[in-house]
Amino acid sequence: MPLKTLPERVTLQELRCFSMLDLLSYRSVLAFTGADRLSFLQGLITNDVQLLTSDTALWSALLTPQGRWLSEFFLFSTPDSILMDCPADHADMLVKKLSRFRLRADVKIEATDFQVIVGQDSPAPIDAVCAANDPRCDGAGWRAVVQQTPTEAGHGGIWLKKRLEKGLPEAVDFESEKTLALEANMDLLHGVSWKKGCYMGQELTARTHYRGLLRRRLLPVQIQDGAFPEAGGTLVMGDKEVGELRSRQGSRALAMLRREAWSSPDLAFEGKQVSVVWPDWFPLEMRS
Repeated sequence: MPLKTLPERVTLQELRCFSMLDLLSYRSVLAFTGADRLSFLQGLITNDVQLLTSDTALWSALLTPQGRWLSEFFLFSTPDSILMDCPADHADMLVKKLSRFRLRADVKIEATDFQVIVGQDSPAPIDAVCAANDPRCDGAGWRAVVQQTPTEAGHGGIWLKKRLEKGLPEAVDFESEKTLALEANMDLLHGVSWKKGCYMGQELTARTHYRGLLRRRLLPVQIQDGAFPEAGGTLVMGDKEVGELRSRQGSRALAMLRREAWSSPDLAFEGKQVSVVWPDWFPLEMRS
């Protein structure tokens, strides 16, 4: 059956037949229940939880009081809970840190056995616990929380290619307690609210935004010839180190790159020319 004839939602079993999804085994799902779950998260994370609906997802982060990144996650709403799609190796840390702020709030935080899948050209499964478009930019596909592990799903390779093309960061692209939310473009990818009340790390985040103090950002790059190494790697401009490679696949990568190198024809990796591949969501007026 041609893709264009697929219904808007299909069962997970039907979806498997098309092999158009990836299982993100490196993600876990936490459940927040209780009458105060929304207000509890609202006072701690970067995005406005009040905007969350049953048909949408929110991308957000937990920061240190000094405005440094601790973790990123997606939030989904169900009738009796908020589900947090987070890095698996951050799940225990998030439960412990967030639990410290519960005080007398009616909220419970628990790990679940749910899995996270993503898809691009196929519909989201109708039998998912919850599903929504990736809220960061157009064309990023959908994310879904499911109970069953899709046996014929890919294991992240398709998604890695897509997010490098789109310039979308994940936890591996941040440095814990070092990276600023804006350095990873959370301001441009709908991960930070400028209208909500206070949250942890808000002061530095707002000051950086309004004063324009940012000296580097995470940007998609491409090497002219060959491929990036599987690990490590520093980008240079002449004799000066100007960037660090993060996620990569073949000739594509994300790099934390200093502003003076964004448009430089001398940007290179091991003698090979490298250039920034500007994603559509990055404003034209900010590309210099």
